[in-house]
Amino acid sequence: MDEIIFVVEQSPEGGYTARALGESIHTQAETAAELHERVRDAVQCHFDQGKAPKMIRLHFVRDEVIVAAGADFLLR
Repeated sequence: MDEIIFVVEQSPEGGYTARALGESIHTQAETAAELHERVRDAVQCHFDQGKAPKMIRLHFVRDEVIVAAGADFLLR
């Protein structure tokens, strides 16, 4: 495996949560810098020595809600 992908979301309590796609790896952190360190550590702990992927990709996901055209009744 050359790459592992993590889906990163902001936690409602603050900070970030990250989960790997296709592997049972989860972690959380207060800052993005701390998250980088924790994800690296989690990957190293999960895989046997020499078997860890060489690249870790973090996919930050953010929910946004916008009002659709013609839905002005929601603004009242």
